[in-house]
Amino acid sequence: MQIVALDPDRPEQDFPDLDMALRDPNGLLAIGGCLSQTRLLNAYRQGIFPWYNPDEPILWWSPNPRLVLLPNQLIISRSLKKTLRRNTFVVTFDKAFQEVITACANLREESTGTWITEDINQAYTDLHKAGYAHSVETWLNGQLVGGLYGVAIGQVFFGESMFHRATDASKVAFVHLVEHLKQWEYQLIDCQVHTSHLSSLGATNCSRNEFKNLLNNYCERPANPSAWLST
Repeated sequence: MQIVALDPDRPEQDFPDLDMALRDPNGLLAIGGCLSQTRLLNAYRQGIFPWYNPDEPILWWSPNPRLVLLPNQLIISRSLKKTLRRNTFVVTFDKAFQEVITACANLREESTGTWITEDINQAYTDLHKAGYAHSVETWLNGQLVGGLYGVAIGQVFFGESMFHRATDASKVAFVHLVEHLKQWEYQLIDCQVHTSHLSSLGATNCSRNEFKNLLNNYCERPANPSAWLST
């Protein structure tokens, strides 16, 4: 099956039908295009996200199955509960978005190479300024030691990346995020693809079609007006 090439000068261009995504590599749907706000928001609403290496063109993915977490299904282990009770970390929201996305990029670069290119960094920073992308930060003794960022549309939070420099720092950020999302009437958290880290927190797989149906339902429903304002 031939992968569709997107026109970088037409950010409103439709994506191919999700059924056209490849099985190997799992979920590759389209190539090229741009990282404009219009293109990115259209992608997320359809269950598509960009992921590519610095020496590659933009690649767009919709894997099957999809890893998701329903906020009410969050699992907090006994050891993590102990960490939370100790209040070791200070947790904030949207206080250091640029620092979080840069830390996520640096962490990946140190391990297996980063997919958070300069263009990705700028695109999501622009989404943050527009009120769509958000970060959660964990601090220890005034130092940023963990966090995560993602995109919020309607009642869905699309997780993108997380990092930690101290034990449980990213998990604490995630737990605080989920607790706030529940208060703000969010119904779904997209975790993209399976990891043991996220599965241990309660994330489970669903089919691509099921995921698309969930997005059709929840992306069009507004979250509580207090979302992201009361942190």
